[in-house]
Formats: sequence, structure tokens, C-alpha cells
Amino acid sequence: MLRVNRTTVALAVLACAAMACGDELVVDNENNPDVERVFAAVATIEQTIGTGYQQCRNAYQQNTIEPQLLVLSLESYSQLNNFSMGTRVGIPRTPIVNSRGGPGTTEPFDTFSLLSRLSRQLSNGIGALDKIKTDQPTQVAAGLYARVKSFGFFGVACSLGNLALVFDSAAVVSPSLPGDSIPPLSGYNTVMQAAIAYLDSAQAIASTAAATDNASGGFAAPQSWMSGTSLTRDQFVQLVRQMRARFRAQVARTPAERGAVNWDAVIADANAGVTAPVMVTIGGSSGWNIGFQSSQMHVSAGWSQISPLYWGMADVSGAYDAWLATPLTNRAPFLVVTPDKRWPQGATRAAQQAASPEPTSATSFPYVRNRSTSLDVPGDPWGTSNYDYVRYKYIRNAASTGVFPEFRPEEANLLAAEGYIRKGQFALAAAKIDPSRVRAGLPPLSGVVNSLTDPVPGGAQCVPRVPVGPAFTSTACGNILEAMKYEMRSELAHGRFGSWYFDSRGWGDLVAGTAFHFPVPNQEMDARSRPFYDMGGGGPGTAPRGTYGF
Repeated sequence: MLRVNRTTVALAVLACAAMACGDELVVDNENNPDVERVFAAVATIEQTIGTGYQQCRNAYQQNTIEPQLLVLSLESYSQLNNFSMGTRVGIPRTPIVNSRGGPGTTEPFDTFSLLSRLSRQLSNGIGALDKIKTDQPTQVAAGLYARVKSFGFFGVACSLGNLALVFDSAAVVSPSLPGDSIPPLSGYNTVMQAAIAYLDSAQAIASTAAATDNASGGFAAPQSWMSGTSLTRDQFVQLVRQMRARFRAQVARTPAERGAVNWDAVIADANAGVTAPVMVTIGGSSGWNIGFQSSQMHVSAGWSQISPLYWGMADVSGAYDAWLATPLTNRAPFLVVTPDKRWPQGATRAAQQAASPEPTSATSFPYVRNRSTSLDVPGDPWGTSNYDYVRYKYIRNAASTGVFPEFRPEEANLLAAEGYIRKGQFALAAAKIDPSRVRAGLPPLSGVVNSLTDPVPGGAQCVPRVPVGPAFTSTACGNILEAMKYEMRSELAHGRFGSWYFDSRGWGDLVAGTAFHFPVPNQEMDARSRPFYDMGGGGPGTAPRGTYGF
């Protein structure tokens, strides 16, 4: 039965299970999901929880808040108003306005709503599974119970963790939360602590399952849960630990918060992360998608191109220095000449265009293409270039289908490297940075860089070259921390949700005036009868002038 209050249905997104809002009208709703019936059987609980991670990552990959994060961090540049990119990309930065009808308010609500409702749904499923296990223990095999419950915790953690990364506040759920309750909003650190606790539980429960327990429905997990990849128990635990390392590091809003991260825990988890890419099937009938990165961004340079502001640190020709020394509004595209194989090689634009083939996989070099001159699109002088990031275009070229590296060892290596740098263990850090760096044709750090004051090797050809204060109109060879950041940007661009944005705020690298996070959407604040508020643009939650003087 569906009870509807004529004045207003409970609007809080986490109240999806709370249908009783009044007694004015009672009707049968054949389209309303029967939550109790769905969660009354182990098979339907397993089916729901088995899609949990897919629903979580689709909630942010397919929603249009991702293009906003891309331009806020200048991982990508576009002036188009589609997805509110034009609203977010401008310098000087304007606030993220949270009023009704304000620019760019639809996309944050979509993401907030989907992730919040999913955390509640999965949490309810776990609670229902526990009830069946208690009331009818013979109905739930031990291996199946461990697999489903641990994967459910993983899905809830994914939802809460990504809410904590994007928004300043969200609501925390638990399997014991009554179905008709609306939990209060909690700050991002509290929400992330809950996500980490769910990951702790996912690991602990998975570890109770036998390594091979198919007879009782345990691990390996069905291929559908990771779109074509069947996870053993140990492989699943690797994902849990890598996600936990990511969340611990990326939740920080400031350099002080990033410095205070439990880096011992990050190192331990990152070193226990994946050792080979976890590939998932994207597109077609899979139900999995990587959204903007495999589709719309490749329509034209108007949708996405590389801004030299950060990407220019690859250049060794001096053109990036000259570009930095030019007033912001007078800058013009320049040729990036670099030994980094992730960029097209050549000393002229024609040579680089000839060295810019279409990618055939996620490992194809180069990741960056010097596009045909006829495809150039004008824009802000500091935002336009001759270059597009095409690493995942192979998926679009195959009718938006293919395999995508959902979790990759480069992320685990570089998270561990940052931890080692912060602990002063530079040799260990260098060993984690070198695999991707050397593959890209850059000289190894190991045996050369032994402190934060040592420059990366290469002399005049060093990469990265980092803007130097106080004027920030010239560059110098970066240190090991900058080498780690350069690898993080180069290897993980467009491959993780909000990849540059979440890391840059903790590193203190965002453009001045950029918001540290999004406010809770006005639709949710309306539902809670709470006032609206804005973020960034000089108001609360604003990034100061950062590392590179941007």
C-alpha cells in the first residue's frame, strides 16, 4: 500500500523506505517496489546486493557532476554550458550556488540522491539477510552469507565514501536503522569514517569465507557482480583495501588534512591492493558505463580538451615557461615537447599529429593526441590547447563498448608512494613511482632522488617542470612529491571519479577560489526544512592560492 500526503511526500532521499506520510489517501500502487517481498528471500537479496557496486559507480559515472569535477580541477577544459561545465570552469572562480533554480544544481542532486538511496537500499538488504540468517539459519549457507554480506558492505561503503568525497555533509545509514527514520546530516569526515568502517567489515567478513567455497555459494563472486570478472575471495579483499586507501587519502580538503591522514594505514592497504588491472565490460547490455569519458568528451574539442595550466608541466622546451610569463588572458596554445611517451613525440605540430594514432586499449601510447588543426576550438586563453586526452577513446570507437580498467595497480603504487614520501622513506617511494614513470620513457628516481630537496633526474629535460614562486612565471625540476603527483595525474586522469579534483584539494593545488566540496543540494535541504548555502568563490569552503600560484 502507498500512503500519500496531499501536501507533500517526504522528500528526503534517504526516506525511500518510509512511505507513510499521512492517511489522507490510500491506494494500491502496482509500480511501487514491494521492499518487504524483495528482501524476504535470500535469492532476491543476493541479486540486489550483487548489483550494488555497479549501481554505485554508475551513479557517479553516468551522472553529469563528473564533468563539473573535471573542469573544476582542469583535468579537462570546456566552455560549454552543458553539464554546467561553463559555469564551473571560469577564472576567477564563482561560488557553487545552492539556491532553487541556481546554475548547476540539478547534477549534484542527481548524484546525492542516487548514492544516498543506494546506501539505504543495500543497508536494508544486509539487515534483511541477517534476519533470515537468525530466523531461518538453514536457508543461508555460510559461504553465501559471507560473500553477499561482505559485498553489501562494499557497496554501502562505495556510496557513503563517494558522498563524503563530493559533499560537505550526507546522512549515515546502518542495517539496524528503522525503515521509517530519516538520519541527520553528518559532516564529510563522519560520513567517511562510516564508509571506512563498512570496508573494515567487508574485509573481516570476506576473510571468514573459505578461499574456494563455491559448493556453499561463497567465493568466487559471480562474473555479473564485476561485469565479466569473477573475483576470488583474495581478489575481492584487494579491491576493499584499495578503495579504503583511496578514501582515506582523498577525503582531505586541505594540505593540513591530507598531512594528518593515517598514512601507515594507507600504505598497508595500498600495498595490499590490486597487482593487475581489474577489467570490467562496459556498454552494450552490460549495464556498466564510464559516461562522459568514453563518449561525449570525444565529440569535439569544444566538449573536452587539455588545459596547459597543469598538463603543461610535461613540457621541456621552455614554451610552458613563456606561457606562464604571459598574462592569463593573453595566453595562446603552444607545442608541448616532452620525452614522456604518454604525449605525441615530435618537434613540430605536424610531426606530433602524425604521431597521434587512435588508441586500441587503455595501455596504448600516447594518451594525449595533437588533434587535426581543423578541429581546434576557441576558448579561454588559459584553457585551450592543441591537445585532447584520448586514452579511453577506444571504447567510443567500438560503439561505446569494451573493457575498462576499473581498479589498477598504478593507483595502489602511487598511494603507497605518497605515504612513503610523507614518512621520509624516499627509496620506497621511488620504487613505487618508477614503474609507470619508466614505462613512459622518463628516467627512474631510484638511486637518484633521496630527499624532498633532490630534483627529479633529467637536467634541462626533466619532467615534471613545476611553476616556481613567488612569481610563478617560470619552472624548475620538481621533487619526488611532484613526480608522484605528476604520475597520479597522468596515469589516473579520466579513470577515477573526480580523480584530479579530490587529490588536488588535499595537495593544495586547486585554482584559487575553487570550492572544496559541493553543498548538500537545495532539494534535500528543502526536504529537511534547512536553509540553503553556497560554497567556494571566496565564501565558505574556498581554496586559497595554491602550490603553483594559480
